[in-house]
Amino acid sequence: MAGIYIHIPFCKQACFYCDFHFSTSLKKKDELMACLVKELEIRSGELANQTIETIYFGGGTPSLLTIEELQLLLETVQKFYAVSEHPEITLEANPDDLTKDRIIEFSKSPINRLSIGIQSFFDDDLKSMNRAHNAEESKLCLEYASKYFDNITIDLIYGVPEMSLEKWNENLDMALRFGVNHISSYALTVEPKTALDAFIKKGIYPPLDEDLALQHFNALVKKTERHGLVHYEISNFGKPHYFSKHNTSYWQGKSYLGIGPSAHSFFGNTRSWNVANNNKYIRAIQGGILPHTAEKLSKQDQFNEYLMTGLRTIWGVSLNKIETNFGLDFLEHLKIVSEKFIKQELLILVHEQEPQPASILKTTKKGKFLVDGIASELFMI
Repeated sequence: MAGIYIHIPFCKQACFYCDFHFSTSLKKKDELMACLVKELEIRSGELANQTIETIYFGGGTPSLLTIEELQLLLETVQKFYAVSEHPEITLEANPDDLTKDRIIEFSKSPINRLSIGIQSFFDDDLKSMNRAHNAEESKLCLEYASKYFDNITIDLIYGVPEMSLEKWNENLDMALRFGVNHISSYALTVEPKTALDAFIKKGIYPPLDEDLALQHFNALVKKTERHGLVHYEISNFGKPHYFSKHNTSYWQGKSYLGIGPSAHSFFGNTRSWNVANNNKYIRAIQGGILPHTAEKLSKQDQFNEYLMTGLRTIWGVSLNKIETNFGLDFLEHLKIVSEKFIKQELLILVHEQEPQPASILKTTKKGKFLVDGIASELFMI
């Protein structure tokens, strides 16, 4: 089983916090579309023996594409890959693109999951992030989308300076009133060379407050749990049967093919990534060259990556799998370095019987907010 990720590198405007690869100019859209089709064809052999279970349109803003352009990409995948009978097909979309007519149009296509970048239901927050939509558009698009799509996830950002806990709770209440079955929620972070980074350094924007972010995170965990959403990955909350199959494949180490500029691919012990430049990508593909860089992951790299992804999920890290895949030295290392976190009640070792007996290392509720730091301390260096 494998997934395909297709990166659509266009946006109407740049969000202040974003460091993803995109362009606000659509001049090269037709050329780039032709190159996405060509790359899908060229690379079909990489997944020759795999069944495609998920297709994900990410970006950038995939909802800027026409339905005909999306259909062309889906038809190309169907033509060159072995696609399962009922694949999960996700489209990332911004609320200002999701008019009632467009939602109906998408609902008649093979797309069966919408990922909507709400971020906040308050205009002042959206302006401070330089989002292209407003709060009213957020509410309207959810009202329409929930009539035509059952599988909807929304993005919300917490830890925004000067966002009170009360205001954050209002954001969550609004999302849950719409009955969404999945929420992806991320702390606002300052990435180097973003507008937000420059604003904070110049004193135009207040610095981030980690204590406030922790308060928001704890409220998020409690409220989603009360509404029947499972906290299955550190930033993801879904009702049973509504977990993101595509993202789960990343966390469980399954193969995926990344198409488009800046897109990443992963196969067993090999990772590759395309050049993050639209013009260079287009020139290379037009010349029949794959514009990517690849690296082989050492056993140590694979071990560290398994810890980082596994501890972020409800499935945790299997000690049996560590021993089988990496050997006793890695297992002993993990047992020794995890001991202090178990004593601090940040990690817990549980013994499960299903589907087969196994010892699983997991983060506790107390440890979830600190998971990335904990995992890095467990790494084999």
